[in-house]
Amino acid sequence: MANVLTLIIFSFVVGSVTGIFIVIYGLSIELLKHLLFFGDPIETIKHLPIWYIYLVPTVAIFIVNYLIKLDENVREYGVLEIAKAVEENKFIGTWKSIFFKIIASSISLASGFAVADEGPSVAIGAMIANKFHSIFKLPNNLLNISLSIGASSGLSAIFVSPITGITFAIENIACVFIKDFLSYIIFASIISFSIAVNFLEPISFKYVAGKFSESKYIISGILFIPFIAFFNFLYLTLKDKFFNFFNNFFKSHFLIHKNWILSIIGGFTIGTILLISPYGAFSGHKLVIMLINNNLHIPILLLFLIICLRMIAMSVSIYVNAVGGMFVTLMSLGALIGYEYAEIINYFTVFEIAPFYFAAIGSAIFVGVNMKLPLTAIVMALEITYDYNVIVPTGIAYILVSFLMNLKFNIKKMHFRHFKIR
Repeated sequence: MANVLTLIIFSFVVGSVTGIFIVIYGLSIELLKHLLFFGDPIETIKHLPIWYIYLVPTVAIFIVNYLIKLDENVREYGVLEIAKAVEENKFIGTWKSIFFKIIASSISLASGFAVADEGPSVAIGAMIANKFHSIFKLPNNLLNISLSIGASSGLSAIFVSPITGITFAIENIACVFIKDFLSYIIFASIISFSIAVNFLEPISFKYVAGKFSESKYIISGILFIPFIAFFNFLYLTLKDKFFNFFNNFFKSHFLIHKNWILSIIGGFTIGTILLISPYGAFSGHKLVIMLINNNLHIPILLLFLIICLRMIAMSVSIYVNAVGGMFVTLMSLGALIGYEYAEIINYFTVFEIAPFYFAAIGSAIFVGVNMKLPLTAIVMALEITYDYNVIVPTGIAYILVSFLMNLKFNIKKMHFRHFKIR
């Protein structure tokens, strides 16, 4: 009973402290973004000098690469690191590395690079849990439990979504011992979410048909499968081409100055994308919220352009060492693809379907397929929408699109390889 009570108190403390730290981290990114661009960049970029738009991401990625030079652990593959630590029941992270990672990720996200914040959030939660594991003098054989509790707390807080955060942690980190210790992961995640929801903006869906499935969404959902499969193929091909190009280029040229050259390439690319359309850059968190809640209307041709820009921004951001995860950026790309599909269907057919429904479906499918997270994709669709018109086509499309992509790509290997680029 004492051990159970200790774990309950430990979960509450870790969830509370992680929630506070994640709120500070999330708000700091928004504050820095507004400072760098003198307000909301979507509104202010068009009024800023062109040289300044190029300067911000270039200087930012130079700083990030300098931090990586000081400490290699700053490089972003946080979820994979924590999963490995849980598997091996040991944790080698340091407060210095976490501090540098938070600085590097904040700069990356605020300056326009298309990365997300779940990786650093996992690292923050795991580091806090590791510290309290020592303070509570828990047995060494429970370290993997502690790290899982911390990691899921970080995810639930930054997603502002407890069920999706818990599921993500289970599929990535805690599946080995889930039956015995799930209750503590849930408890800590709910606590961290309860703190974060008061300060950070959740991704939620306002238009719900609930349990009333409509035939037009079933038919259009089936037709959506080859559409999103094509764009998924395009995205994975682009990622692979970028990886091979950079690897081959630096094997024969400028290997010593690689990170600095990458910084120039990254700054120029993101600066150009910001000038063309700010929607093509940044994490895409607000973009997803606007699309799935019908607060933003983008013409079909401009949508296609933004989709292409985001694909380039996401691929380049990884290779120039921008620090951050890919969960929300993949959501944003899927949301754009789904929204475009619905606009095309409405324009060329007799169907009248709501674009924001397919924005929700596309976001879940893109995350699920590209991060190999089937359960998280379904749970995310459920938690965001509570709508069968979204959940059913998401499940069907995930299976078929995932099957098609795996005929050509080893997605899990690509995901790990890209974050380990040197």
